Amino acid sequence: MADDVAIEIDHGSRLAIVGDNGQGKTTFLRTLVGSLDPVAGRLKWGFGCEIGTYAQHVYTSLDEKRTVLEQLEYAAAPGTKQQRIIDLAAAMLFRQSALDKPIRVLSGGERARLCLAGLLLGSANVLVLDEPGNHLDVETVEALAAALADYAGTVIFTSHDRAFMQAVATTVIEVKDGRVVDHLGNYETYVAKVTGEIDAAEAAAGRGRPAGRSGERASPGKRGMQPAGGGQAEGSAAAGSRPSAEDDRAARKEVARLEKSIARLDAEKKERQAALLETTDPAAAVELHTALTEVEGKLAAAEERWLELQEQLAG
Repeated sequence: MADDVAIEIDHGSRLAIVGDNGQGKTTFLRTLVGSLDPVAGRLKWGFGCEIGTYAQHVYTSLDEKRTVLEQLEYAAAPGTKQQRIIDLAAAMLFRQSALDKPIRVLSGGERARLCLAGLLLGSANVLVLDEPGNHLDVETVEALAAALADYAGTVIFTSHDRAFMQAVATTVIEVKDGRVVDHLGNYETYVAKVTGEIDAAEAAAGRGRPAGRSGERASPGKRGMQPAGGGQAEGSAAAGSRPSAEDDRAARKEVARLEKSIARLDAEKKERQAALLETTDPAAAVELHTALTEVEGKLAAAEERWLELQEQLAG
């Protein structure tokens, strides 16, 4: 539970909520939009704020009897011109030929795009988006980033996509260890600050920063893995001391086992993402989303353990 949360959000800003899995980013967003009550204190939006929300499987609630164009007209603010609707649809990769497609034949990715386009056309002036780029292809994520960068209102969002955060965010809020901290500056400024804190901590501990590390920790898929020889490390060296040869061997065995698990989980994640993008069945989409979230959690835990072992082996 976070204590002493005091955040002031200026109109027109685009806030990226960052933090490790399990730190409470989604809980924080749900509290902001009122789907969860604050444990203590109060939340107050400014006068005239109208909130639009996007959760990861909100598209399962779309009316399948409508076409793409009919849904966008329904979601758009009163008085929105037809050309504005068509232009926004095109920006979200719904070309003219796709406007008459019935929602029932759309894939999960297309439905997600449709919901996001509807939010951008709507009357809300504050958008709260939980992983809006999840399960979208690269072209769609880039289109969404461009649309949000041009959006006149306020955007509060979570994402694991660094390029997306760098393109959209004007400020960063970090949820970590029971605290919610507002980092002034964009995502690049935040990464530079985190990198500086890591370097300072490691310098104070009397050791240099391991080669290949920058800003946030990278996953094995994002940086070269050292060759290593399954099993569980049964001990760790005392702080500041070199691990024994036996500890090294055990750690290398576990690294090898983790690399196989990470490769398997990454392949499973991609399979489930592809299936989620293609399905037109809302119930199946919910099941696939739940399964995908579980795989992503296992993958994140495996990558984190892999990084700990690599740092141990680096000495």
